[in-house]
Amino acid sequence: MPDTGAPWNIPYVESTDLVSDWPADSLALANAIDAGLDAAGNAGIGSNVEQTVVTSPVSISTNTTPADITGLSVSITPTSASSLILVLFSIGKWDISADQNAGLHLVRDSTEIGIATSTGNRGAATIAVRVETDAAGTASFAFLDSPNTTSATTYKVQASSTNSATTYINRGNQDADVFTRYRAASSITAIEVAA
Repeated sequence: MPDTGAPWNIPYVESTDLVSDWPADSLALANAIDAGLDAAGNAGIGSNVEQTVVTSPVSISTNTTPADITGLSVSITPTSASSLILVLFSIGKWDISADQNAGLHLVRDSTEIGIATSTGNRGAATIAVRVETDAAGTASFAFLDSPNTTSATTYKVQASSTNSATTYINRGNQDADVFTRYRAASSITAIEVAA
């Protein structure tokens, strides 16, 4: 129920004596706000959220062709074809077995999204860094997607490297059983947002 915003902070209740002398435009505005909030909720703002959290270490073979990061995917079914999907991912720890350039790629089903524009022989990724062996880093990204569907849609993160290597997620290249070798968690979240 919307608030009138009046100094005395009295809730608005339609068809009561308390507001019967309101100007017609104020009553219409209050009704419009109330209807808008209801419609927004029905459209799925904040009510359709999916998340996957990966807490175990992942090791994958990578090269210039992106490979799925095991477990780091999430599926969401939009309630409307006009809805947007806010996709967020966070990599808690990211390392590689050899010093080289490496990339992370955001993918919808089989289509890369949120990818840089490549020119010439330059590679393209969502996030790209020079990864030094045993110098793990982190990564995060947010992307507002327009899948234009009401079918189940899968978002996932892939990894690549300029040469053949092993990419490590949630652990470092050195994973000795000592307290200083922290492991981490990673996640991917999809949130439906009404267009």
